[in-house]
Formats: sequence, C-alpha cells, structure tokens
Amino acid sequence: MSATPTQATTAVNANSSNDRRPVPVKLVLLGESAVGKSSLVVRFVNREYAENREPTIGAAFLTQKCTVDDRTVKYEIWDTAGQERFHSLAPMYYRNAQAAIVMYDITKSSTLDKAKGWVKELQRQANSQIVIALVGNKLDLVEGNHNDQNEDDAEEEQDDNNTSRQVTFEEASAYASEAGLLFFETSARTSTNVDEVFTEIAKNIPHDYLANNRNGSRVAGGNGNNARLDLLREAGANGRNSSGCAC
Repeated sequence: MSATPTQATTAVNANSSNDRRPVPVKLVLLGESAVGKSSLVVRFVNREYAENREPTIGAAFLTQKCTVDDRTVKYEIWDTAGQERFHSLAPMYYRNAQAAIVMYDITKSSTLDKAKGWVKELQRQANSQIVIALVGNKLDLVEGNHNDQNEDDAEEEQDDNNTSRQVTFEEASAYASEAGLLFFETSARTSTNVDEVFTEIAKNIPHDYLANNRNGSRVAGGNGNNARLDLLREAGANGRNSSGCAC
C-alpha cells in the first residue's frame, strides 16, 4: 500500500527533526591549576564570571549546545582538576572524547610547558580524531582591561600579581600550528574569544562522527547519565551538572 500524502509528510518531518537533533560531543578541559579552566567553561555555559573561584576537585560536568551552520552539537564538558595529584584520573575523562581544550596562563610560561605535555599525551593516547584547541587565558591582565579600577589600582594589582605577559602570541601560535591545534587567546573575565573557541571546535568535529551520531547517542563513551555517574564515583569527585543550556 502506498503512503498517503499525510503519512509521507509526517515521515519527512520526522527525518528532518532527527537531522536537527543535537549531536553529543564529549569535551575535556586540561591544564595546570589556576589557569582559568573553570572560569572559561562557566563563562561559556552560564555567562557568568566569579573572582577567586575554588579549585576543581576531581572533575566537574557541564553541558551546553552550540549551533554552527547546519550542525548543532551538545557539548558534554568535563572540567578536570589541574592539581598534580589528579593527573592520574585524566585518562578517564579524555577517553573517547571528541574534543579537548588545553589551557595555559599567558602570564606564566611554565603553564605552557605543562600544556604541551597534555597535548603530547592526548595525541598519544586519546581518540585519533580528537579536535584539540590550545587556549591561552587571562588576556585581560596583559591588555589592562580593569574597567572597575582606576589606573593606580590597576598598576598596583599588576605589580602584586606579576601579570606581565610571559608567553607571546607568536610563540604559542607557532607551536599550535606545528602541532596541528586550534589556537586562541581568551579572557574568561571579559568573555573575549570564549564563544569563538567552542564554535571553532564545533566546526572541526569530523562530519562522519556527526552523521553517525545524529540519533543522540555516541558510538563510544558510555550510555548517558549512568556513565557519568560511574566516572564520578570512580574518581571520588563531586561533579556538577549545569542547567544553563537550553536542553
């Protein structure tokens, strides 16, 4: 029996709706402690910034959607702790990840060295198609973006915190190009380039992954909430799920 026009229209609409369904993309944040990983992701997800944020313990979990052209991804973001004692837990979070943000502080050259170590580890052990973005944070400190302070206070804070730039844009950009990474300098405080990081990552997620996962489930990496809870239990971490996205 041939389908009626109404039935055919319903089938087309169903397929169209399925095509627009967000594709889950697991993304992990890595980097030295206090480079601003949590501040970056909270700025992206909740449009908020908080001074003196407490260090992440284990890992925190947040979600947010990002639409670019004809693709919508739902980022499942694992914000990992930067302290050395949590380093051994990192493979649990970058395993089967489609994307990673490796962060450093542009005012501390040692954090770029640490970031390079994370990049090598990801390229050696993570998903072979993982999209990696190298992100230098705290751009506001070197640009003097202290809108809520007078000039004398800004100069005093810069002296106290040693906030002169230690990693040049050219140095980090050259390394990122050589290593095949996306590259941005950001400010979580002012939101400079924060959205651009996640947008560019979405543009670079392989088309075959997006096509194969439009039904809302990943080929690898666990099944929904149960996998997330198991990771948190194994890590002994206190994760948090944000409701800041339009889920």
